[in-house]
Amino acid sequence: MATAAIARHPAAFWDRVWMWLTTVDHKRIGALYGVTAFLFFLLGGTEALFMRLQLMRPEQNMVPPETFNQLFSMHGTTMIFLAIMPLSAAFFNLIIPLQIGARDVAFPRLNAFSYWTFLAGGIMLNTSWFLGGALNAGWFAYSPLTGLTFNPGHGVDFWAISLILLGIASTAAGLNFVVTIVNMRAPGMTLTRMPVFVWMTLVVSFLIVTAFPVITVALIELAFDRAFGFNFFSVTAGSNPILWQHLFWVFGHPEVYILILPAMGIVSEILPTFARKPLFGYMFIVFSGISIGVMGWMVWAHHMFTVGMGPVANTMFTLTTITIAVPTGVKIFNWIGTLWGGSIEYKTAMLFAVGFIAMFIIGGLSGLMHAVSPSDAQQQDTYFIVAHIHYVLFGGSILGIFAGIYYWFPKATGRLLGEGLGKIHFWLTFVGFNVTFMPMHFVGLNGMPRRQSTYAADMGWNLWNMVETIGAFILLASLLVFLYNFFRSGRKGEQAGADPWDARTLEWAIPSPPPEHNFDTIPQVHGRDAFWEQKHPHAAPVPAGGANGQLHPAEHQGGGHEPIHMPNPSYWPLLVSVGLGIAGYGLIYITHRAPGAFSLNWGGLAAIVVGVTFAAISTFGWYKQPAAGPEH
Repeated sequence: MATAAIARHPAAFWDRVWMWLTTVDHKRIGALYGVTAFLFFLLGGTEALFMRLQLMRPEQNMVPPETFNQLFSMHGTTMIFLAIMPLSAAFFNLIIPLQIGARDVAFPRLNAFSYWTFLAGGIMLNTSWFLGGALNAGWFAYSPLTGLTFNPGHGVDFWAISLILLGIASTAAGLNFVVTIVNMRAPGMTLTRMPVFVWMTLVVSFLIVTAFPVITVALIELAFDRAFGFNFFSVTAGSNPILWQHLFWVFGHPEVYILILPAMGIVSEILPTFARKPLFGYMFIVFSGISIGVMGWMVWAHHMFTVGMGPVANTMFTLTTITIAVPTGVKIFNWIGTLWGGSIEYKTAMLFAVGFIAMFIIGGLSGLMHAVSPSDAQQQDTYFIVAHIHYVLFGGSILGIFAGIYYWFPKATGRLLGEGLGKIHFWLTFVGFNVTFMPMHFVGLNGMPRRQSTYAADMGWNLWNMVETIGAFILLASLLVFLYNFFRSGRKGEQAGADPWDARTLEWAIPSPPPEHNFDTIPQVHGRDAFWEQKHPHAAPVPAGGANGQLHPAEHQGGGHEPIHMPNPSYWPLLVSVGLGIAGYGLIYITHRAPGAFSLNWGGLAAIVVGVTFAAISTFGWYKQPAAGPEH
């Protein structure tokens, strides 16, 4: 049917394609981030299913060991950098300008550039499967496994260069949202009146801007080691490979909070809406999020308790890791306080939010076990660690992201996701997740090592590995239910209206989906829950003249009178990203190399020259293009 429609209206189809390629509208870029990241999420899940099939029974050879190494390395990289982070970025793009009363982000074309560069990095990473083999040294790529002696192929090069591109994309987005939140809030929206999701986005954006340069330095050093024979991490040249671990985890632990804080912000918006009461301890939740962002820089070496740092370093990082549990616990108690005594409505979004709290508590408790270095010495590199990270990043981040999808899907599309199918999706996810990952605690404490493609039949791990694989297929079923619900509701779902949840924040004060310019008149904010107070004057006093300068949602678009200048669509950000991608492939193939022997590859050099030139010309075109379109 779609093919026939294209054949009947080819001009309209290509106009629509051109619109998406040149868009700088934060809502469309949010949609691009969301769809692309979810496709990568499905890819990462497929990689995990192949691993679970291999481990379902002992001594299988369904997946060869080298392929298994590539699967777990790419699964971790894909889920962290290509799924969870950009899924959070989708919410940042869609929701933040609406929640702060702005018409767009501060730098719309930079926003588009961040998406297209993210896409270029994701494509580059996954083309490694077809160009000689993917990364096989774990998503953390420990030296010396990444040296030419043990890894003469190009899988590590693809990983390093694609992560540099992804870092450029993330840093651009982080800077954009810092400036947007700091400078573009509606009049009257002070820092203490910002929604918690806006606060968590601001903290995450600062973490991105400060953490990604660290991993970028490490990746450049790794690329130079491999391409030109430098000796940053070479043991034979007298270098210390532990340097890589320090650089990686100085980035890697703030990265954990880059992944989890957005979900915490989402849950902090959903709980008050469906508990029908204000968020309990707003300031405590805000300051605990800031504290987590700051203290996240002080705990990185708890990933390195077994590398021989010594008792003083181990003790110090044990103490800092235990301490960072305090602000996390504060958030949990405040969420519970929000639910306590509330008139709770268990919509699907609320179920996922409550599920997030429960699963994140389990992940946090096992994290405290890792904080104690003697305990960590037993658990290190076992499936207990795998269980912990999945309770934090799937039970935490992914459940929080699904809560956000069900909550904000009506705002993005104007239609509600089906509640019946949504609840089936939640319970299948909740059961499948626990069946998959809870047994990993048991086999981990029983000594099953991670990152091995098989195990002996007499180790006592057979039953639990079979159970874990069954749980993985329950998760697959849950995703199929969600996809059916998503596509069905997008076409035939119930009309949502502007404010289907009777929510508290500004994005619900305008129609669903929002118009291109978001607000006819920039709202005036007079309180933390001003939109709620305007709708419910009996529940809270409303300042004279209205709480936030908005009309009732159904009447809001009655006719604004402010001059509205929207940014011009632009293809230049896409072209700059294409140029960077071409140059990235050139960097991968810049030399012919073997340990101790390097010679220039003229094809790789030509690709670098072409890519950099193309990006430079496109950047100049970007600079010359007028920023804003005519008045609407």
